[in-house]
Amino acid sequence: MFEEFKKFALKGNVLDLAVGVIIGGAFGKIVSSLVGDIMMPLIGLISGGVDFSSLMYTYNKTQIKYGSFIQTVVDFLIISISVFFFIRLINRLSFRKKEVEEAKPVVPTKEEALLIEIRDLLKEQVSNQKGIS
Repeated sequence: MFEEFKKFALKGNVLDLAVGVIIGGAFGKIVSSLVGDIMMPLIGLISGGVDFSSLMYTYNKTQIKYGSFIQTVVDFLIISISVFFFIRLINRLSFRKKEVEEAKPVVPTKEEALLIEIRDLLKEQVSNQKGIS
C-alpha cells in the first residue's frame, strides 16, 4: 500500500498540482492584501470614507456583516480577473511559440531530396516524350 501511494504521490501531475496549490495560496494572500489594504480603502475614500469591512446590520443582537461579504466579493473578482489575464498571457506566449515553430522553413531530409529529384526527372522525361510524339 505504501509503494502504491508513493507511485501516486510522485507522479508529475500530482507534484504540479501541489506546487499550483501552494503558489495559489500565496497569490491569494497577495490579492487579499491588495484588496484589503489598497483597493477597499480607495473605494471607501471615493465613497466618502466608508469602511466596507465594518459595515454590518444588527438585529436582536445578531450581526449581519455584509461589508465583509462585499470585501470578499471584490477579492474574488480581482483574483478571477488576475487569473484570467495570467492565463491569457500564457496562451498568447504559447501561441506565438507555435507560430515561430510553424514559420520555420521545412528542410527536406536526404531521402526526401532524392525523391524530389527523381520526381522532377520523371516529369521531365514525360514532358520530353510528349514533345517527341
